[in-house]
Amino acid sequence: MSGRLPEFPWDRLESFKATAAAHPGGIVDLSVGTPVDPTPELVRDALAAASDSPGYPLTYGTSALREAVAGWLRRTLGVAGADPAAVLPVIGTKELVASLPAQLGLGPGDKVAHPALAYPTYDVGARLAGAEPVPVADGEFPDADGVRLVWINSPANPHGAVRSADELREIVAWTRSIGALLVSDECYIELGWEAEPVSVLHPDVCDGSHEGLLAIHSLSKRSNLAGYRAGFITGDPAVVRELLAVRKHAGLIMPGPVQEAMRVAFGDDAHVAEQKARYAARRAQLRGAFESAGFRIDHSEASLYLWATRDEPCWDTVGWLAERGVLTAPGDFYGTAGGRHVRIAFTATDERVEAAVERLKTA
Repeated sequence: MSGRLPEFPWDRLESFKATAAAHPGGIVDLSVGTPVDPTPELVRDALAAASDSPGYPLTYGTSALREAVAGWLRRTLGVAGADPAAVLPVIGTKELVASLPAQLGLGPGDKVAHPALAYPTYDVGARLAGAEPVPVADGEFPDADGVRLVWINSPANPHGAVRSADELREIVAWTRSIGALLVSDECYIELGWEAEPVSVLHPDVCDGSHEGLLAIHSLSKRSNLAGYRAGFITGDPAVVRELLAVRKHAGLIMPGPVQEAMRVAFGDDAHVAEQKARYAARRAQLRGAFESAGFRIDHSEASLYLWATRDEPCWDTVGWLAERGVLTAPGDFYGTAGGRHVRIAFTATDERVEAAVERLKTA
């Protein structure tokens, strides 16, 4: 099975990580984008209060959890038709992205379209199912023959671009016209900086119908819950029911205490605003420092990353920064179109961000 898959990209960064770690001031790791700030206290309290959990939890999640998620979708994203019955918790969204084509029954002869510059797991999920991954450049549509599943990602990883409601409407119309399922990865939707992201399930995009549409959301970034592995999928009720039936057989169940923590997290907006403010400050510092050091920042309207270039091969840039103790992700991790960019995460602590800023001043 591993022979179907590409080399795990992060393994290629190890030598540069060692170089950055040897810096006298220590490494500033801006590569992976893992949260570093505390998990909100109210979420930790909810987890602890639910920790006496001797029985099996439900794959479908508790009704209270699904109600909380549907309420958040209506309140925050304007998804007027959000239905608790069409909410399915998942054990971290990467697990779902990697397994969704197989869980939907795709296989040899089927095609999975995904952005050409994208999170690598869209490609991996197709390969694991034996389907064919089809990278698609922004603004283009692939040959429809054999396309069963279409991934979109807005705000996008790695480059932070945001699709407008008009662009999303066009994609929805096309996927419906060919009978494919459209899955929108919206894990960064609350982290808009220079644009206002919109969900594919918003009535202005989908004309009030979720047929043929799914959206994926995560608590990892907006609530610092990456370690909890908590997310959900929602949208077309018939497809969600099918996924529930498959996942029950596979035992893909979010632990009960995590379900309760997730319920509380989606019921509270204050901690999200606080975390977004932290990221906004770090983003401003890093953007100014990289631009002053001769970098150009492209896209980056939303998400947790700056998409930066010095108009040279990305690995040359990674090496130049590693010598200054700063580790970033090479753009070609996300596709050949990223070969002259690096992805800069602003998920480091305030102290490490300040260290990077000082080092770039003397670059």
